[in-house]
Amino acid sequence: MAKPFFRLQKFLRRTQFLLFFLTAAYLMTGSLLLLQRARVGLPPGPRAPGPLQALPVAAVALGVGLLDSRALRDGRVSPELLLGVDVLRGPLARPRPGPRWLRSRNSELRQLRRRWFHHFMADPPGPPALSPEAPQPATSSRGTYVGCFSDDGQERTLKGAVFFDLRKMTVSHCQDACAERSYIYAGLEAGAECYCGNRLPAMSVGPEECNHECKGEKSSVCGGVGRLSVYRVEELQPGSRKRRTVTYRGCFRLPENITHAFPDSLVQANVTVETCSGFCSQKEFPLAILRGWECYCAYSTPQFNLRDAVDSSLCGQESEAQRLAEYCEVYQTPVQDTRCTDRRFLPTKSKVFVALSSFPGAGNTWARHLIEHATGFYTGSYYFDGTLYNKGFKGEKDHWRSRRTICVKTHESGRREIEMFDSAILLIRNPYRSLVAEFNRKCAGHLGYAADRNWKSKEWPDFVNSYASWWSSHVLDWLKYGKRLLVVHYEELRRSLVPTLREMVAFLNVSVSEERLLCVENNKEGSFRRRGRRPHDPEPFTPEMKDLINGYIRTVDQALRDHNWAGLPREYVPR
Repeated sequence: MAKPFFRLQKFLRRTQFLLFFLTAAYLMTGSLLLLQRARVGLPPGPRAPGPLQALPVAAVALGVGLLDSRALRDGRVSPELLLGVDVLRGPLARPRPGPRWLRSRNSELRQLRRRWFHHFMADPPGPPALSPEAPQPATSSRGTYVGCFSDDGQERTLKGAVFFDLRKMTVSHCQDACAERSYIYAGLEAGAECYCGNRLPAMSVGPEECNHECKGEKSSVCGGVGRLSVYRVEELQPGSRKRRTVTYRGCFRLPENITHAFPDSLVQANVTVETCSGFCSQKEFPLAILRGWECYCAYSTPQFNLRDAVDSSLCGQESEAQRLAEYCEVYQTPVQDTRCTDRRFLPTKSKVFVALSSFPGAGNTWARHLIEHATGFYTGSYYFDGTLYNKGFKGEKDHWRSRRTICVKTHESGRREIEMFDSAILLIRNPYRSLVAEFNRKCAGHLGYAADRNWKSKEWPDFVNSYASWWSSHVLDWLKYGKRLLVVHYEELRRSLVPTLREMVAFLNVSVSEERLLCVENNKEGSFRRRGRRPHDPEPFTPEMKDLINGYIRTVDQALRDHNWAGLPREYVPR
């Protein structure tokens, strides 16, 4: 009897060991596969999903089991869940079918986080792995390679037009962008950054220190860490956009002290607008001023702020007033006003966690552009958008809880999401305009317009029915749960930019000069204004849609007054 029992015990021990070994092997194999998959970069030129295609939120919730009911209802997923950081959401909520527009928001966010993760894993800190042959200056570009220069100083020399492209930066792309604004030099740094200017950096270094390949042009040199590969721009590439021309700003009365107000000048017989603009562009001044045969270059200042234009006839060639030298013609040159282009992260962690909250399509990106240039500090984001990062919003890639940015963009609502912030700027825009802007973005990206077929499809009424209520609940939630608020209306910011922006900067507890605010006003449009011809668009809102939206407008208007704020601007209600 003992012998069979001993055999059974021996067999069970072997079985336990075998099961343990198989389980360990299975886990190790799975871990290796996950690590290998995480380190595989995205395939070149991935085909982006259609703007109106998305995976259901319910499928994500069932696969993860960590989404709360509000996230499912609004079609939002916390970036904490997608990044795998410290905070986990509440218990699993029942999946709700919901409109596809709400589900698409979660899909977009998931794709952005996945791209960020792949890029982060694929590009570790330090110089990128180079091909056996060291990268060389681009030979296909029409510009002339000048050399490798240091860019470690606090005062950047090439600080005109600035942009980033983590995937497709090439020497020609940077040269065209600089040539479009009439700059002479184009400098590339760290493989993905482009800077423009008309003066060479002071310190040159050895060519071996510019050792980064261009992200979109292998074997071509695009600077290094703190190093610029500088090219002299000759002319635009075939097929690229034309050079920006000068813009007439108006006729103005001359300031009292011309020498103090206008730093540089040129006196020449029969001077033309083109001659004066070219002279001032080369000197990197945004304003060219003509008075008879005299050409002056200047910035906008409190003494000469371009807000009090007079009748243009006073600046006519035969005008008696101009002959008496009281008035001048002012032109905007193609170069950028660089007094407010320097930006950086906060030197120490902010003690006050500030949100820049808005409904999608309400101008949050434009407000970030204004805040960054006014304060000199980057803004962060609750999400990650590579397109925004490529346009110079470096805080987009910083974790939203780092407190290294002056404020954090968010479209979230709900008590938990709102109470995480100590204070907030609540940006409100006319819901009719916001809905159209967000629909354009979803269908055609940040800079495009939705096609006629999109407006005529069932997606547009579904979108309005889903998002109109969100516009209202977003404002109501922030009024209810926000600890310290500054309410800013988008229309007022456009109409009265400097005073409104001054109020926003004061709310952020940052002191700025009047010259810097005037510089922001000079560069107010930013990189995300929809350009080109808007497609023919009849009134997209049906009477039923207007009734729905107008009801929400009245609700929000009353809520603002109940919280001792001015009501909505008159143009909101009702159409």
